[in-house]
Amino acid sequence: MTDSEIKKAKIKNAVYLLIMLSVSGMVGLLAHFLEFDRQQAMSCSIFIMIIMATLLFWQFRLAIAFVGIGVLMGTNVLTLPTFIRECKIDVILFLVGMMVTVGVLKELGLFTWIIQSVITIPHITGTTFVIIIAGLGAFMACAVDEVTSIVFIATLVFQVCDTLKIRPTPFIIVGVLGTNVGSSGTMLGNPVGILIGQKATPPLSFVDFITWSFPIMLVTLTVTILILLYWFRKDIKMLSERLNARRQLGLGLGPLVKVPYKSGLAVLIGMITFIALHHYIELKLGLAPNTVLIVAPLVIAGLLMLWRHERARHYIEADVEWWTLLFFMMLFAVAGTLEETHVSTRIAGYFQQAFGDKLSLLIPAVIGISAVGSAFVDNIVFVAAFMPVVNKLGHTSLLWALLHGACLGGNITMIGSTANIVALGMLEKRYRTHIYFFEWLKVGAVVGVVSCLIAWGGIAILSPYMPSQNERHTARQTATENTEVLKPQSTQSSQSNNSLPATENLEGSEEK
Repeated sequence: MTDSEIKKAKIKNAVYLLIMLSVSGMVGLLAHFLEFDRQQAMSCSIFIMIIMATLLFWQFRLAIAFVGIGVLMGTNVLTLPTFIRECKIDVILFLVGMMVTVGVLKELGLFTWIIQSVITIPHITGTTFVIIIAGLGAFMACAVDEVTSIVFIATLVFQVCDTLKIRPTPFIIVGVLGTNVGSSGTMLGNPVGILIGQKATPPLSFVDFITWSFPIMLVTLTVTILILLYWFRKDIKMLSERLNARRQLGLGLGPLVKVPYKSGLAVLIGMITFIALHHYIELKLGLAPNTVLIVAPLVIAGLLMLWRHERARHYIEADVEWWTLLFFMMLFAVAGTLEETHVSTRIAGYFQQAFGDKLSLLIPAVIGISAVGSAFVDNIVFVAAFMPVVNKLGHTSLLWALLHGACLGGNITMIGSTANIVALGMLEKRYRTHIYFFEWLKVGAVVGVVSCLIAWGGIAILSPYMPSQNERHTARQTATENTEVLKPQSTQSSQSNNSLPATENLEGSEEK
């Protein structure tokens, strides 16, 4: 970098720093004029500063989050016990277990086998290929997570496009959009899923996601694929022509190697089955909600590390994204101060003043706000801040509105989700090419708006059949009591005491 470029970079960073501090300060002043107390104004100001940091100083976001935590603690807005409680170590441990397991699955050749299975499909056409990469991206995101999914979808796209000598950009966009849609299908698809599941009052289970979110995801995915088939019809036609020409020459789409995939496939099926049954196992054993859900990936990761003990340290050091997880912890703690200082309660009150208690207004409002926010800032920021608000509003359907808005909004811009950024980085590294902001925005906005409208319709249709917050709590208590009949008296007393706070939190909240 030349001296001139260094000087320009310093000026740009200084301007960005000024903007970040100005916006943060203005939010603090606005909160003061709205008669927020000092602690509420400080928590709002620091939260906005971290949001601005993710926009303007992406590579420094963790450092700025550390500083923000220090300021909150130094001003007594955030106490150490609150920090420890709000940094959501349960969510972090779940993600650690998943990352280690996915790292082992990669080494076991599972994803290589999936890629080879696709490129050996006979008589594949451009249309079939687009359906496969969008659908495979979606279902892999449901089974593992969006980042792992897009890494392997991008690898598949690169192999096919290199062989056929066609532009990979349209197919990378197809894979990313499909992956983001699929990430709303289960609790495993996106970190916001596990956060919503854990922070919901009472917590949601894996089966809840399959029952209420997965069907909406399937409809959304189908419509998304139809839009993409039309949008990229010229590129798809070219791919079909190249495939046909290569087929006539008797050539395949790449070299094939024999991959011993069965052990990896067995691990994946076992893990998903274990997680899918977590609610029933917890009831059977009388465990707290989502105990098995959180512990299952850790136990499986531990067993895999014992099995492949010579690689155990590598899985922890290389496959776990510690930078991202630490950022999540700081973010959860800062978002927790909004709840601790009752900012969330006031925002929930403003929501009710603006939209009343009508789900016909609240559902599109939550989807729209979370989608627009997630289009420009990491979606977990908005989910972490909005969860207390949604819990205060007390409608189960708003949990699903928040999930779909946060996941589908990530499709609108090229920086809208982690999967987008990972895919664009891989494309840039391999081909030295870029996708321009408006090139993505044109198709991303269409898919984002249409998919959010479908999610709105799906949630509105299913909403009357969804259990209310109190009904979910009653069902869980009834199941727990049935289990406790078979348990020793001392254990019953312990479980009963543990359930009291949840009951207190539910006063006055009813599904309308």
